[in-house]
Amino acid sequence: KFVCWRVDSWPAITWLIQQLGETQGTMGQGNSQEGVNQSPDEQTGSDDAAAMTTGEGPRLYDVKFNDKQWPIVYKESYNIGFLGLEKIHPFDAAKWGKVYRRLVSAKILKDTKEDIVEPLEIREDELLTVHTQEYLTSLRSSYNVALITEVAPVAIVPNFLLQKKLLTPFREQTGGTVLAGKLARDRGWAINIGGGFHHCSSSEGGGFCAYADITLCVKFMFQHLDNISKVLILDLDAHQGNGYERDLGMDSKVFIADIYNRWIYPNDREAKRYIDKKIELDLHTEDTVYLGAVKTLLPEVLDEFRPDMVVYNAGTDILKGDPLGLLDITDDGVRDRDEMVFTEVKKNRNIPIVMVTSGGYQRNNADIIANSIINLHSKGLISGPSE
Repeated sequence: KFVCWRVDSWPAITWLIQQLGETQGTMGQGNSQEGVNQSPDEQTGSDDAAAMTTGEGPRLYDVKFNDKQWPIVYKESYNIGFLGLEKIHPFDAAKWGKVYRRLVSAKILKDTKEDIVEPLEIREDELLTVHTQEYLTSLRSSYNVALITEVAPVAIVPNFLLQKKLLTPFREQTGGTVLAGKLARDRGWAINIGGGFHHCSSSEGGGFCAYADITLCVKFMFQHLDNISKVLILDLDAHQGNGYERDLGMDSKVFIADIYNRWIYPNDREAKRYIDKKIELDLHTEDTVYLGAVKTLLPEVLDEFRPDMVVYNAGTDILKGDPLGLLDITDDGVRDRDEMVFTEVKKNRNIPIVMVTSGGYQRNNADIIANSIINLHSKGLISGPSE
């Protein structure tokens, strides 16, 4: 799975030296996990930080949200970029920012970020709600991070740089998925522009997924939100969601519905045993068969399980031309899929829904995600402030 790459340009080497100097200069100030994972406002205890929070519930829920904001979660630090390493993996590591900017250009969002919700970065003590200490400790090894991200050169990058430039964005997005659960309960829907790390379980990462954000979102809802006792996970990414399946497959309060390409990664046979309803697709499945599968499966599982919340993993690696998904769904097919889900879940049944964007390995994925969100708004399936 690794891709060969080498740093052979002086600008890249100079950048690395500068980062080493900056990081080493601050190592003595915040070497604890809390210092690494807290925002500057939280670390200093400033008045700005106090103004951001409501004082209710667990810390990750403790974010200001009012009727002037969309229940859309995003932060600029979601995006990954250092030394060009992010360009090796086919995943577009700047996808999340492109989605946001497209929504701004379409006049759905303002460019000031005042009408979206910015999450807190999840801390180690919060990750331990799901993850084992052994797994979190393993992320201090650059070699292990390289295995998870499937980018070989990461193995030789100093780990403190990976924590700052790679794992911090993952932790930000994980905090965003957890927060989106509460926003969906309060507003009826929420979209985390990032997240959807469905290959990561409590004890093992993989497939560019370092933290189990879906499992964490579900666990936090069960522990901290009233009237959420049954959750449906609807996974329509091209890949099987083996991470949360291993974590939650034995939990009777969770129903797992997964439609995926049977011939691609991860083909986790153990995890498949925990899927309550699955449809396995063949290579190069097209719109008619795919949308027919969604249309058949979704009402069945909603009628059978009657969830209080739906967590929707809306991967766009189903698109034709995706080098990893190997399905042949059109741009319109993605739009119609998302519209079908929100219509059946939110409009027809009034069930709160959390959407995360998950996989997608082409440069046009961001536009397609944004266009689908715009379509949801135009059809009245999601609404903004004062609408």
